[in-house]
Amino acid sequence: MNKQAVLHIPDSQYCHPINRNTVELRLRVSAEDEFDGVTAIYGNKYVYHVTRSEVSLEKNYSDGNFDYYTITLQLKDVRLVYIFVLEQEGKKYYFSEDGITERYDFDKAYYNAFQLPYINTADIMPVVDWMRGAVFYNIFVDRFYRGNREKDDSYINMEWGEIPHPKSFAGGDIKGIMQKLDYLDGLGVTAVYLTPIFCSVSNHKYDIYDYFEIDPQFGSKHDLQELVDEAHRRGMRIVLDAVFNHCSEKLPQFADVKEKGRRSAYFDWFLIDGDKPDPEKCNYQCFGFCNYMPKFNTSNPQVQEYLREIAVYWVKNFDIDGWRLDVSDEVSHDFWRVLRKAVKAVKPDCAIIGENWHDAHPFLCGDQYDGIMNYALTKACLDYFAYGNFGAKEFADKLNALYMRNSDQANRMMMNLLDSHDTHRFYSLSNKNTDALICGLSVIFMHPGAAGVYYGTEIPLEGGYDPDCRRAMDWNAVRGNTPVKEIISRLSKIRRHEAIRYGGVRFYAKDDVFVLERSHENKTLRLNISRHGGADIRQQGKILLCYNYKEKKADDFAFVIEEVS
Repeated sequence: MNKQAVLHIPDSQYCHPINRNTVELRLRVSAEDEFDGVTAIYGNKYVYHVTRSEVSLEKNYSDGNFDYYTITLQLKDVRLVYIFVLEQEGKKYYFSEDGITERYDFDKAYYNAFQLPYINTADIMPVVDWMRGAVFYNIFVDRFYRGNREKDDSYINMEWGEIPHPKSFAGGDIKGIMQKLDYLDGLGVTAVYLTPIFCSVSNHKYDIYDYFEIDPQFGSKHDLQELVDEAHRRGMRIVLDAVFNHCSEKLPQFADVKEKGRRSAYFDWFLIDGDKPDPEKCNYQCFGFCNYMPKFNTSNPQVQEYLREIAVYWVKNFDIDGWRLDVSDEVSHDFWRVLRKAVKAVKPDCAIIGENWHDAHPFLCGDQYDGIMNYALTKACLDYFAYGNFGAKEFADKLNALYMRNSDQANRMMMNLLDSHDTHRFYSLSNKNTDALICGLSVIFMHPGAAGVYYGTEIPLEGGYDPDCRRAMDWNAVRGNTPVKEIISRLSKIRRHEAIRYGGVRFYAKDDVFVLERSHENKTLRLNISRHGGADIRQQGKILLCYNYKEKKADDFAFVIEEVS
Protein backbone atom coordinates (compact mmCIF):
# COMPACT_ATOMS: atom_id res chain seq x y z
CA MET A 1 0.00 0.00 0.00
CA ASN A 2 1.16 3.47 -0.88
CA LYS A 3 0.51 5.00 2.53
CA GLN A 4 1.68 8.45 1.42
CA ALA A 5 -1.20 8.62 -1.07
CA VAL A 6 -3.93 8.04 1.51
CA LEU A 7 -5.62 11.34 2.36
CA HIS A 8 -8.62 12.52 4.33
CA ILE A 9 -9.27 15.95 5.87
CA PRO A 10 -12.30 16.54 8.11
CA ASP A 11 -14.37 19.66 7.55
CA SER A 12 -13.24 20.03 3.96
CA GLN A 13 -14.23 18.75 0.52
CA TYR A 14 -13.30 15.31 1.96
CA CYS A 15 -15.88 15.58 4.73
CA HIS A 16 -18.72 18.09 4.57
CA PRO A 17 -22.32 18.22 5.78
CA ILE A 18 -25.00 18.48 3.09
CA ASN A 19 -27.67 19.05 5.73
CA ARG A 20 -28.03 18.43 9.49
CA ASN A 21 -28.44 14.70 8.96
CA THR A 22 -26.34 14.04 5.86
CA VAL A 23 -22.56 14.05 5.48
CA GLU A 24 -20.42 13.15 2.48
CA LEU A 25 -17.13 11.36 3.20
CA ARG A 26 -14.31 10.98 0.68
CA LEU A 27 -11.11 8.99 0.99
CA ARG A 28 -8.24 9.36 -1.46
CA VAL A 29 -5.90 6.42 -2.17
CA SER A 30 -3.32 5.56 -4.80
CA ALA A 31 -4.79 4.43 -8.13
CA GLU A 32 -2.15 1.67 -8.15
CA ASP A 33 -3.54 0.07 -4.98
CA GLU A 34 -6.30 -2.52 -5.05
CA PHE A 35 -8.42 -3.04 -1.95
CA ASP A 36 -10.73 -5.88 -0.99
CA GLY A 37 -12.86 -3.38 0.87
CA VAL A 38 -12.93 0.16 2.23
CA THR A 39 -15.27 0.92 5.12
CA ALA A 40 -16.02 3.72 7.54
CA ILE A 41 -16.73 2.98 11.18
CA TYR A 42 -18.67 5.90 12.61
CA GLY A 43 -20.81 7.03 15.51
CA ASN A 44 -21.46 9.68 18.17
CA LYS A 45 -18.25 10.85 19.80
CA TYR A 46 -19.61 10.41 23.32
CA VAL A 47 -20.57 6.75 22.90
CA TYR A 48 -18.18 5.73 20.10
CA HIS A 49 -16.30 3.39 22.40
CA VAL A 50 -19.54 1.49 23.12
CA THR A 51 -21.63 1.56 19.94
CA ARG A 52 -20.64 2.13 16.32
CA SER A 53 -21.92 1.61 12.79
CA GLU A 54 -20.01 0.39 9.76
CA VAL A 55 -20.64 1.19 6.10
CA SER A 56 -18.83 0.37 2.85
CA LEU A 57 -17.46 3.10 0.59
CA GLU A 58 -17.58 2.84 -3.19
CA LYS A 59 -14.80 3.77 -5.60
CA ASN A 60 -16.70 6.38 -7.62
CA TYR A 61 -13.96 8.65 -8.95
CA SER A 62 -10.48 8.21 -10.37
CA ASP A 63 -8.12 10.80 -11.80
CA GLY A 64 -5.39 8.47 -13.02
CA ASN A 65 -3.12 9.11 -10.05
CA PHE A 66 -5.64 8.65 -7.25
CA ASP A 67 -8.86 6.78 -6.63
CA TYR A 68 -11.58 8.32 -4.48
CA TYR A 69 -13.88 6.25 -2.30
CA THR A 70 -17.05 8.03 -1.23
CA ILE A 71 -20.15 7.56 0.88
CA THR A 72 -23.10 9.76 1.78
CA LEU A 73 -23.95 9.06 5.42
CA GLN A 74 -27.44 9.47 6.80
CA LEU A 75 -26.94 10.33 10.47
CA LYS A 76 -29.14 10.07 13.53
CA ASP A 77 -27.09 12.65 15.36
CA VAL A 78 -25.27 15.93 14.72
CA ARG A 79 -21.99 14.74 16.24
CA LEU A 80 -19.79 12.50 14.12
CA VAL A 81 -16.56 10.61 14.74
CA TYR A 82 -15.18 8.03 12.33
CA ILE A 83 -12.20 6.09 11.06
CA PHE A 84 -11.56 4.18 7.86
CA VAL A 85 -10.66 0.52 7.46
CA LEU A 86 -8.80 -0.59 4.34
CA GLU A 87 -8.60 -4.31 3.58
CA GLN A 88 -5.81 -5.54 1.36
CA GLU A 89 -4.45 -9.07 0.84
CA GLY A 90 -6.23 -10.41 3.92
CA LYS A 91 -5.02 -7.69 6.26
CA LYS A 92 -6.90 -4.78 7.83
CA TYR A 93 -5.42 -1.32 8.09
CA TYR A 94 -6.96 1.42 10.20
CA PHE A 95 -6.76 5.05 9.10
CA SER A 96 -7.32 7.79 11.68
CA GLU A 97 -5.64 11.01 12.73
CA ASP A 98 -2.75 8.78 13.85
CA GLY A 99 -2.24 7.74 10.24
CA ILE A 100 -2.35 4.12 9.03
CA THR A 101 -2.00 1.48 11.72
CA GLU A 102 -2.56 -2.28 11.91
CA ARG A 103 -4.46 -2.04 15.19
CA TYR A 104 -6.94 0.44 16.58
CA ASP A 105 -8.14 0.99 20.16
CA PHE A 106 -11.72 2.27 20.07
CA ASP A 107 -11.58 2.99 23.80
CA LYS A 108 -9.06 5.74 23.03
CA ALA A 109 -10.75 7.01 19.85
CA TYR A 110 -11.61 10.29 21.55
CA TYR A 111 -8.01 11.32 20.95
CA ASN A 112 -7.43 10.34 17.35
CA ALA A 113 -10.64 9.57 15.41
CA PHE A 114 -11.62 11.94 12.62
CA GLN A 115 -14.35 14.28 13.79
CA LEU A 116 -17.12 16.62 12.87
CA PRO A 117 -17.66 17.60 16.50
CA TYR A 118 -21.04 19.26 15.87
CA ILE A 119 -22.93 20.03 12.68
CA ASN A 120 -23.97 23.65 13.11
CA THR A 121 -26.67 24.81 10.72
CA ALA A 122 -24.78 28.04 10.04
CA ASP A 123 -21.78 26.04 8.79
CA ILE A 124 -23.72 24.05 6.18
CA MET A 125 -23.24 25.40 2.67
CA PRO A 126 -26.69 25.87 1.17
CA VAL A 127 -27.36 25.31 -2.52
CA VAL A 128 -29.01 28.06 -4.57
CA ASP A 129 -31.64 25.75 -5.97
CA TRP A 130 -32.24 27.56 -9.25
CA MET A 131 -28.53 27.17 -10.13
CA ARG A 132 -28.82 23.37 -10.33
CA GLY A 133 -30.45 23.27 -13.72
CA ALA A 134 -29.82 26.80 -14.93
CA VAL A 135 -28.89 27.67 -18.50
CA PHE A 136 -26.90 30.92 -18.47
CA TYR A 137 -26.55 33.20 -21.45
CA ASN A 138 -23.53 35.53 -21.14
CA ILE A 139 -24.06 38.89 -22.89
CA PHE A 140 -21.44 41.52 -23.67
CA VAL A 141 -23.98 44.31 -23.65
CA ASP A 142 -22.52 46.69 -26.27
CA ARG A 143 -22.44 43.91 -28.88
CA PHE A 144 -25.75 42.09 -28.41
CA TYR A 145 -28.60 44.21 -29.80
CA ARG A 146 -29.51 47.89 -30.05
CA GLY A 147 -33.07 48.39 -28.88
CA ASN A 148 -33.19 52.13 -28.19
CA ARG A 149 -33.10 54.03 -31.48
CA GLU A 150 -33.79 57.39 -29.82
CA LYS A 151 -30.69 57.62 -27.59
CA ASP A 152 -27.68 59.76 -28.33
CA ASP A 153 -25.63 57.59 -30.70
CA SER A 154 -22.70 59.95 -31.21
CA TYR A 155 -20.45 57.57 -29.26
CA ILE A 156 -20.99 54.68 -31.73
CA ASN A 157 -17.91 54.30 -33.93
CA MET A 158 -18.28 50.91 -35.62
CA GLU A 159 -20.73 49.37 -38.01
CA TRP A 160 -22.67 46.42 -36.63
CA GLY A 161 -20.74 43.35 -37.71
CA GLU A 162 -17.35 45.02 -38.10
CA ILE A 163 -14.33 43.44 -36.41
CA PRO A 164 -14.06 45.36 -33.13
CA HIS A 165 -11.06 47.24 -31.82
CA PRO A 166 -10.31 47.93 -28.13
CA LYS A 167 -12.19 51.25 -28.25
CA SER A 168 -15.05 50.22 -30.53
CA PHE A 169 -18.66 51.00 -29.61
CA ALA A 170 -21.49 49.21 -31.41
CA GLY A 171 -24.53 50.51 -29.53
CA GLY A 172 -26.04 47.47 -27.80
CA ASP A 173 -28.17 48.29 -24.78
CA ILE A 174 -30.57 47.02 -22.10
CA LYS A 175 -33.67 47.64 -24.21
CA GLY A 176 -32.10 45.46 -26.87
CA ILE A 177 -31.72 42.58 -24.41
CA MET A 178 -35.30 43.00 -23.27
CA GLN A 179 -36.53 42.86 -26.87
CA LYS A 180 -34.73 39.54 -27.32
CA LEU A 181 -36.04 37.82 -24.19
CA ASP A 182 -38.52 35.76 -26.20
CA TYR A 183 -35.63 34.57 -28.37
CA LEU A 184 -33.62 33.61 -25.29
CA ASP A 185 -36.64 31.87 -23.80
CA GLY A 186 -37.00 29.81 -26.97
CA LEU A 187 -33.34 28.85 -26.72
CA GLY A 188 -34.00 27.48 -23.22
CA VAL A 189 -32.15 30.20 -21.33
CA THR A 190 -33.11 30.51 -17.66
CA ALA A 191 -30.52 33.06 -16.50
CA VAL A 192 -28.93 36.05 -18.24
CA TYR A 193 -25.49 37.22 -17.13
CA LEU A 194 -24.60 40.75 -18.23
CA THR A 195 -21.13 42.24 -18.31
CA PRO A 196 -21.00 45.55 -16.34
CA ILE A 197 -23.75 48.09 -17.02
CA PHE A 198 -22.65 50.93 -14.70
CA CYS A 199 -21.13 54.29 -15.67
CA SER A 200 -17.80 53.92 -17.42
CA VAL A 201 -15.79 55.44 -20.27
CA SER A 202 -15.01 52.11 -21.96
CA ASN A 203 -17.08 49.73 -24.07
CA HIS A 204 -16.53 46.88 -21.62
CA LYS A 205 -17.44 48.96 -18.52
CA TYR A 206 -14.91 47.28 -16.22
CA ASP A 207 -13.57 50.74 -15.30
CA ILE A 208 -16.54 52.07 -13.33
CA TYR A 209 -16.73 55.65 -12.04
CA ASP A 210 -20.31 55.54 -10.71
CA TYR A 211 -21.58 52.25 -9.27
CA PHE A 212 -25.02 53.60 -8.47
CA GLU A 213 -26.04 54.64 -11.99
CA ILE A 214 -26.62 52.81 -15.29
CA ASP A 215 -24.35 53.97 -18.10
CA PRO A 216 -26.49 56.16 -20.43
CA GLN A 217 -25.13 54.20 -23.41
CA PHE A 218 -26.97 51.18 -22.05
CA GLY A 219 -30.09 52.92 -20.74
CA SER A 220 -31.58 53.83 -17.40
CA LYS A 221 -32.61 52.35 -14.08
CA HIS A 222 -36.13 52.15 -15.47
CA ASP A 223 -34.81 50.02 -18.35
CA LEU A 224 -33.05 47.67 -15.93
CA GLN A 225 -36.15 47.32 -13.78
CA GLU A 226 -38.23 46.56 -16.85
CA LEU A 227 -35.68 43.96 -17.96
CA VAL A 228 -35.69 42.26 -14.55
CA ASP A 229 -39.50 42.27 -14.37
CA GLU A 230 -39.90 40.90 -17.89
CA ALA A 231 -37.26 38.23 -17.27
CA HIS A 232 -38.90 37.17 -14.02
CA ARG A 233 -42.26 36.96 -15.75
CA ARG A 234 -40.67 34.35 -18.04
CA GLY A 235 -39.00 32.48 -15.17
CA MET A 236 -35.56 33.89 -16.04
CA ARG A 237 -32.95 35.31 -13.66
CA ILE A 238 -30.75 38.37 -14.16
CA VAL A 239 -27.14 38.31 -12.91
CA LEU A 240 -24.98 41.44 -12.98
CA ASP A 241 -21.21 41.90 -12.99
CA ALA A 242 -19.64 43.27 -9.78
CA VAL A 243 -16.29 44.99 -10.34
CA PHE A 244 -15.06 45.30 -6.78
CA ASN A 245 -11.37 44.61 -7.28
CA HIS A 246 -10.74 47.89 -9.07
CA CYS A 247 -12.48 50.99 -10.39
CA SER A 248 -11.98 53.83 -12.86
CA GLU A 249 -9.37 56.52 -12.25
CA LYS A 250 -12.37 58.86 -12.66
CA LEU A 251 -14.10 57.47 -9.56
CA PRO A 252 -14.60 60.58 -7.38
CA GLN A 253 -12.74 59.02 -4.45
CA PHE A 254 -9.66 58.25 -6.54
CA ALA A 255 -9.81 61.65 -8.24
CA ASP A 256 -9.75 63.20 -4.77
CA VAL A 257 -6.65 61.19 -3.89
CA LYS A 258 -4.92 62.24 -7.13
CA GLU A 259 -5.55 65.86 -6.17
CA LYS A 260 -4.81 65.80 -2.45
CA GLY A 261 -2.53 62.80 -1.91
CA ARG A 262 -2.26 61.79 1.72
CA ARG A 263 -4.52 64.68 2.72
CA SER A 264 -7.43 62.93 1.05
CA ALA A 265 -9.92 61.11 3.25
CA TYR A 266 -9.80 58.31 0.66
CA PHE A 267 -6.04 57.80 0.53
CA ASP A 268 -6.23 54.42 2.28
CA TRP A 269 -9.00 53.28 -0.06
CA PHE A 270 -6.26 52.41 -2.54
CA LEU A 271 -2.82 50.79 -2.43
CA ILE A 272 -0.38 53.59 -3.16
CA ASP A 273 3.42 53.51 -2.90
CA GLY A 274 4.26 57.11 -2.05
CA ASP A 275 2.43 60.26 -1.10
CA LYS A 276 0.34 60.64 -4.23
CA PRO A 277 -0.72 58.43 -7.14
CA ASP A 278 1.29 59.03 -10.30
CA PRO A 279 -0.35 57.43 -13.39
CA GLU A 280 2.86 57.73 -15.43
CA LYS A 281 4.92 55.85 -12.85
CA CYS A 282 1.90 53.74 -11.85
CA ASN A 283 3.01 53.77 -8.21
CA TYR A 284 -0.24 52.16 -7.11
CA GLN A 285 -1.77 48.73 -7.43
CA CYS A 286 -4.18 48.36 -10.33
CA PHE A 287 -5.85 45.74 -12.48
CA GLY A 288 -2.96 44.09 -14.31
CA PHE A 289 -0.82 46.94 -15.61
CA CYS A 290 -3.76 49.23 -16.45
CA ASN A 291 -3.06 52.49 -14.65
CA TYR A 292 -6.57 53.75 -15.43
CA MET A 293 -8.06 50.99 -13.23
CA PRO A 294 -6.71 51.47 -9.67
CA LYS A 295 -7.20 48.60 -7.25
CA PHE A 296 -9.35 48.98 -4.12
CA ASN A 297 -7.90 48.23 -0.69
CA THR A 298 -10.64 45.76 0.18
CA SER A 299 -9.24 45.26 3.67
CA ASN A 300 -10.20 48.84 4.52
CA PRO A 301 -13.51 48.85 6.49
CA GLN A 302 -14.68 52.01 4.70
CA VAL A 303 -14.10 50.39 1.31
CA GLN A 304 -15.90 47.28 2.47
CA GLU A 305 -18.89 49.32 3.56
CA TYR A 306 -18.93 51.25 0.25
CA LEU A 307 -18.84 48.09 -1.87
CA ARG A 308 -21.27 46.30 0.42
CA GLU A 309 -23.73 49.14 -0.05
CA ILE A 310 -23.43 48.85 -3.84
CA ALA A 311 -24.05 45.10 -3.84
CA VAL A 312 -27.10 45.41 -1.58
CA TYR A 313 -28.53 48.42 -3.45
CA TRP A 314 -29.07 46.61 -6.74
CA VAL A 315 -30.43 43.47 -5.10
CA LYS A 316 -32.78 45.33 -2.77
CA ASN A 317 -34.07 47.95 -5.21
CA PHE A 318 -34.10 46.06 -8.51
CA ASP A 319 -34.46 42.43 -7.40
CA ILE A 320 -31.50 41.15 -9.40
CA ASP A 321 -30.74 37.47 -8.90
CA GLY A 322 -26.99 37.29 -8.61
CA TRP A 323 -23.57 38.84 -8.82
CA ARG A 324 -20.66 37.63 -10.91
CA LEU A 325 -17.51 38.84 -9.15
CA ASP A 326 -14.81 40.19 -11.46
CA VAL A 327 -11.16 39.31 -10.65
CA SER A 328 -12.52 37.82 -7.45
CA ASP A 329 -9.43 35.86 -6.49
CA GLU A 330 -7.47 39.10 -5.96
CA VAL A 331 -9.97 40.39 -3.40
CA SER A 332 -9.59 39.60 0.30
CA HIS A 333 -11.47 36.67 1.77
CA ASP A 334 -12.52 39.00 4.56
CA PHE A 335 -14.43 41.25 2.20
CA TRP A 336 -16.21 38.42 0.40
CA ARG A 337 -17.47 37.20 3.78
CA VAL A 338 -18.84 40.68 4.45
CA LEU A 339 -20.49 40.87 1.04
CA ARG A 340 -22.03 37.41 1.23
CA LYS A 341 -23.69 38.06 4.58
CA ALA A 342 -25.08 41.37 3.37
CA VAL A 343 -26.46 40.10 0.06
CA LYS A 344 -27.86 36.85 1.44
CA ALA A 345 -29.65 38.78 4.22
CA VAL A 346 -31.61 40.64 1.53
CA LYS A 347 -32.13 37.73 -0.90
CA PRO A 348 -31.01 34.27 0.27
CA ASP A 349 -31.11 32.74 -3.22
CA CYS A 350 -29.08 35.52 -4.82
CA ALA A 351 -26.21 33.68 -6.52
CA ILE A 352 -22.62 34.77 -5.90
CA ILE A 353 -20.30 33.53 -8.65
CA GLY A 354 -16.57 34.21 -8.56
CA GLU A 355 -14.21 34.70 -11.47
CA ASN A 356 -11.51 32.29 -10.36
CA TRP A 357 -9.67 30.55 -13.19
CA HIS A 358 -7.98 27.96 -11.00
CA ASP A 359 -8.61 25.90 -7.86
CA ALA A 360 -10.92 28.07 -5.73
CA HIS A 361 -11.69 25.75 -2.83
CA PRO A 362 -10.78 28.32 -0.10
CA PHE A 363 -13.49 30.59 -1.54
CA LEU A 364 -16.08 27.79 -1.81
CA CYS A 365 -16.57 26.70 1.78
CA GLY A 366 -19.97 28.32 2.27
CA ASP A 367 -18.84 31.68 3.65
CA GLN A 368 -17.89 33.50 0.41
CA TYR A 369 -18.98 32.41 -3.09
CA ASP A 370 -21.61 29.92 -4.14
CA GLY A 371 -19.67 28.82 -7.23
CA ILE A 372 -17.19 30.02 -9.83
CA MET A 373 -16.90 30.33 -13.58
CA ASN A 374 -15.51 26.86 -14.21
CA TYR A 375 -12.58 27.68 -16.47
CA ALA A 376 -10.78 24.50 -15.43
CA LEU A 377 -13.58 22.58 -17.15
CA THR A 378 -13.21 24.93 -20.13
CA LYS A 379 -9.54 23.97 -20.41
CA ALA A 380 -10.33 20.25 -20.18
CA CYS A 381 -12.94 20.52 -22.95
CA LEU A 382 -10.49 22.43 -25.16
CA ASP A 383 -7.82 19.78 -24.60
CA TYR A 384 -10.20 16.95 -25.49
CA PHE A 385 -12.44 18.35 -28.19
CA ALA A 386 -10.48 21.21 -29.80
CA TYR A 387 -6.81 20.22 -29.45
CA GLY A 388 -7.00 16.42 -29.18
CA ASN A 389 -4.37 16.46 -26.43
CA PHE A 390 -5.72 13.33 -24.76
CA GLY A 391 -8.24 10.53 -25.12
CA ALA A 392 -11.51 9.60 -23.43
CA LYS A 393 -9.92 8.06 -20.33
CA GLU A 394 -7.68 11.07 -19.73
CA PHE A 395 -10.67 13.37 -20.18
CA ALA A 396 -12.65 11.38 -17.62
CA ASP A 397 -9.66 11.41 -15.26
CA LYS A 398 -9.42 15.19 -15.57
CA LEU A 399 -13.11 15.74 -14.86
CA ASN A 400 -12.93 13.42 -11.84
CA ALA A 401 -9.97 15.39 -10.48
CA LEU A 402 -11.80 18.70 -10.93
CA TYR A 403 -14.95 17.35 -9.29
CA MET A 404 -13.00 16.21 -6.24
CA ARG A 405 -11.65 19.72 -5.67
CA ASN A 406 -14.87 20.95 -4.11
CA SER A 407 -17.82 19.95 -1.98
CA ASP A 408 -20.99 18.49 -3.43
CA GLN A 409 -22.80 21.80 -2.93
CA ALA A 410 -20.16 23.93 -4.65
CA ASN A 411 -20.07 21.55 -7.62
CA ARG A 412 -23.79 22.07 -8.10
CA MET A 413 -23.39 25.85 -8.33
CA MET A 414 -20.55 26.07 -10.85
CA MET A 415 -21.07 28.13 -13.99
CA ASN A 416 -19.76 25.68 -16.59
CA LEU A 417 -18.70 27.21 -19.88
CA LEU A 418 -16.73 26.67 -23.08
CA ASP A 419 -15.80 30.33 -23.56
CA SER A 420 -16.62 33.87 -22.45
CA HIS A 421 -15.97 37.55 -23.11
CA ASP A 422 -12.45 36.97 -21.69
CA THR A 423 -11.38 34.08 -23.93
CA HIS A 424 -11.03 33.03 -27.53
CA ARG A 425 -14.20 31.56 -28.93
CA PHE A 426 -14.24 27.78 -28.54
CA TYR A 427 -15.47 27.52 -32.11
CA SER A 428 -12.41 29.35 -33.41
CA LEU A 429 -9.97 27.40 -31.23
CA SER A 430 -11.40 24.16 -32.63
CA ASN A 431 -10.68 25.36 -36.19
CA LYS A 432 -14.36 26.14 -36.70
CA ASN A 433 -15.32 22.52 -36.09
CA THR A 434 -19.05 22.68 -35.44
CA ASP A 435 -19.13 19.02 -34.40
CA ALA A 436 -16.45 19.56 -31.75
CA LEU A 437 -18.36 22.60 -30.44
CA ILE A 438 -21.61 20.64 -30.18
CA CYS A 439 -19.96 17.74 -28.35
CA GLY A 440 -18.34 20.21 -25.96
CA LEU A 441 -21.74 21.77 -25.27
CA SER A 442 -23.19 18.34 -24.49
CA VAL A 443 -20.68 18.02 -21.61
CA ILE A 444 -21.43 21.53 -20.35
CA PHE A 445 -25.17 20.83 -20.32
CA MET A 446 -24.91 17.40 -18.66
CA HIS A 447 -22.31 18.40 -16.05
CA PRO A 448 -23.41 19.23 -12.47
CA GLY A 449 -23.91 22.95 -11.99
CA ALA A 450 -25.23 25.57 -14.40
CA ALA A 451 -24.65 25.46 -18.15
CA GLY A 452 -23.15 28.64 -19.61
CA VAL A 453 -23.52 29.79 -23.21
CA TYR A 454 -21.67 32.85 -24.52
CA TYR A 455 -23.84 34.95 -26.82
CA GLY A 456 -23.41 33.98 -30.46
CA THR A 457 -22.30 30.42 -29.75
CA GLU A 458 -25.56 29.24 -31.29
CA ILE A 459 -24.73 30.78 -34.71
CA PRO A 460 -21.78 29.99 -34.20
CA LEU A 461 -19.84 33.26 -33.93
CA GLU A 462 -16.10 33.35 -34.52
CA GLY A 463 -13.57 35.24 -32.41
CA GLY A 464 -9.99 35.31 -31.23
CA TYR A 465 -8.69 36.98 -28.10
CA ASP A 466 -10.17 40.20 -26.65
CA PRO A 467 -11.53 42.28 -28.35
CA ASP A 468 -12.11 39.86 -31.23
CA CYS A 469 -14.14 37.56 -28.97
CA ARG A 470 -16.58 40.46 -28.51
CA ARG A 471 -17.94 40.73 -32.03
CA ALA A 472 -21.45 42.02 -32.63
CA MET A 473 -24.22 39.43 -32.64
CA ASP A 474 -25.20 38.41 -36.18
CA TRP A 475 -28.99 38.45 -36.07
CA ASN A 476 -29.25 37.53 -39.74
CA ALA A 477 -27.52 34.23 -38.98
CA VAL A 478 -29.90 33.60 -36.06
CA ARG A 479 -32.88 33.53 -38.39
CA GLY A 480 -31.59 30.28 -39.81
CA ASN A 481 -32.02 27.10 -37.81
CA THR A 482 -28.34 26.34 -37.25
CA PRO A 483 -27.37 22.90 -35.89
CA VAL A 484 -25.81 24.47 -32.79
CA LYS A 485 -28.91 26.51 -32.03
CA GLU A 486 -31.11 23.42 -32.37
CA ILE A 487 -28.84 21.34 -30.12
CA ILE A 488 -28.71 24.04 -27.41
CA SER A 489 -32.49 24.25 -27.40
CA ARG A 490 -32.84 20.48 -27.04
CA LEU A 491 -30.08 20.22 -24.43
CA SER A 492 -31.86 22.93 -22.44
CA LYS A 493 -35.00 20.78 -22.30
CA ILE A 494 -32.98 17.79 -21.05
CA ARG A 495 -31.60 19.94 -18.22
CA ARG A 496 -35.08 19.99 -16.68
CA HIS A 497 -34.69 16.30 -15.85
CA GLU A 498 -34.50 15.51 -12.14
CA ALA A 499 -31.30 13.53 -12.70
CA ILE A 500 -29.61 16.70 -13.99
CA ARG A 501 -30.87 18.89 -11.18
CA TYR A 502 -30.37 16.51 -8.26
CA GLY A 503 -28.50 13.43 -9.46
CA GLY A 504 -25.03 12.21 -8.68
CA VAL A 505 -22.35 12.03 -11.35
CA ARG A 506 -19.84 9.56 -12.76
CA PHE A 507 -17.16 10.21 -15.36
CA TYR A 508 -15.47 7.24 -17.03
CA ALA A 509 -14.30 5.83 -20.35
CA LYS A 510 -15.58 2.71 -22.07
CA ASP A 511 -13.01 1.77 -24.69
CA ASP A 512 -12.51 5.11 -26.49
CA VAL A 513 -15.93 6.47 -25.56
CA PHE A 514 -16.25 9.12 -22.86
CA VAL A 515 -19.21 8.58 -20.55
CA LEU A 516 -20.92 11.03 -18.20
CA GLU A 517 -23.72 9.60 -16.05
CA ARG A 518 -26.25 11.47 -13.90
CA SER A 519 -28.38 9.28 -11.60
CA HIS A 520 -31.28 10.17 -9.33
CA GLU A 521 -33.57 7.66 -7.64
CA ASN A 522 -34.38 5.10 -10.33
CA LYS A 523 -33.41 7.15 -13.38
CA THR A 524 -30.01 7.51 -15.05
CA LEU A 525 -29.14 9.84 -17.91
CA ARG A 526 -26.02 8.79 -19.76
CA LEU A 527 -23.99 10.88 -22.21
CA ASN A 528 -21.75 8.82 -24.51
CA ILE A 529 -19.26 10.71 -26.69
CA SER A 530 -16.89 9.48 -29.38
CA ARG A 531 -14.38 11.66 -31.21
CA HIS A 532 -13.71 8.91 -33.73
CA GLY A 533 -16.37 7.32 -35.87
CA GLY A 534 -17.33 3.70 -36.42
CA ALA A 535 -18.39 2.42 -33.03
CA ASP A 536 -21.91 1.98 -31.69
CA ILE A 537 -21.71 4.35 -28.73
CA ARG A 538 -25.19 3.64 -27.41
CA GLN A 539 -25.39 1.32 -24.38
CA GLN A 540 -28.89 0.11 -23.55
CA GLY A 541 -31.11 3.10 -22.81
CA LYS A 542 -33.83 5.09 -24.51
CA ILE A 543 -32.29 7.75 -26.76
CA LEU A 544 -33.27 11.30 -25.72
CA LEU A 545 -30.91 13.12 -28.07
CA CYS A 546 -28.15 12.15 -30.45
CA TYR A 547 -25.78 13.86 -32.84
CA ASN A 548 -23.82 12.33 -35.73
CA TYR A 549 -25.25 8.94 -34.76
CA LYS A 550 -27.53 6.81 -36.94
CA GLU A 551 -28.08 3.18 -37.70
CA LYS A 552 -26.10 2.19 -34.62
CA LYS A 553 -22.99 3.88 -35.97
CA ALA A 554 -21.18 7.01 -34.79
CA ASP A 555 -19.45 9.51 -37.04
CA ASP A 556 -16.51 11.60 -35.83
CA PHE A 557 -17.56 13.81 -32.90
CA ALA A 558 -20.79 12.05 -32.08
CA PHE A 559 -22.84 11.76 -28.93
CA VAL A 560 -25.86 9.93 -27.60
CA ILE A 561 -27.84 10.93 -24.50
CA GLU A 562 -29.89 8.00 -23.25
CA GLU A 563 -32.23 7.41 -20.32
CA VAL A 564 -31.92 4.20 -18.32
CA SER A 565 -34.52 3.12 -15.76
